[in-house]
Amino acid sequence: MSTKTGIELGAEAARRLRRWGSAECEIEPGLTDEEFTRIEDELGFRFADDHRAFLAAGLPVSVPYDDPPGVLRAWAEPWPDWRDGDRAALRRQVAWPLECVENYVEHYGFWPPEWGSRPEALEEALSVARKELAEVPVLVPVYAHRFLPAGRGTHGHPVLSVYHTDTIYYGADLAEWVLAEFADEGTSKPGLDRVPESPQATVRFWRDVL
Repeated sequence: MSTKTGIELGAEAARRLRRWGSAECEIEPGLTDEEFTRIEDELGFRFADDHRAFLAAGLPVSVPYDDPPGVLRAWAEPWPDWRDGDRAALRRQVAWPLECVENYVEHYGFWPPEWGSRPEALEEALSVARKELAEVPVLVPVYAHRFLPAGRGTHGHPVLSVYHTDTIYYGADLAEWVLAEFADEGTSKPGLDRVPESPQATVRFWRDVL
């Protein structure tokens, strides 16, 4: 975990994004306290302190891609538009990690040991899985399938890349993630250097699927 405060981490991440991520997004005025309250009440989570400070310093908004014909991107708008974005789309992006897990329960036999014995009937197994997943800590989208754990009063979580049940670290904290994601080739990326060989996640459940 970083020794910086959540406000410091968020501000540093915002500065780095303005330096290295200008081609990937437009930076709108940051979210206000009133907007944070509305978003959190509507979507049912609380931003971690560094994530909140990052979005308060400036709201990244996706820009149109100019891809060659035939190229499809997994996320047409990878930056969540917390201010003006479609609320159903935002809910889908928040739900993505748990939907990935449920899909693997249904189709690939995924079943964490802490859930106990898996029921033989698929519908019963899915029912148990949904009850268990309802208690799993929320991951809040940062960019495409990069996520930070929710939680007011917390900060310094590693950024997780979640794709199906392939969950990996993508930066030791939010500020270092910006380097990993957007910095030019040859730029020193200390965040990746600090990710431990034996990962120690900061929230339950997700540490077990890393």
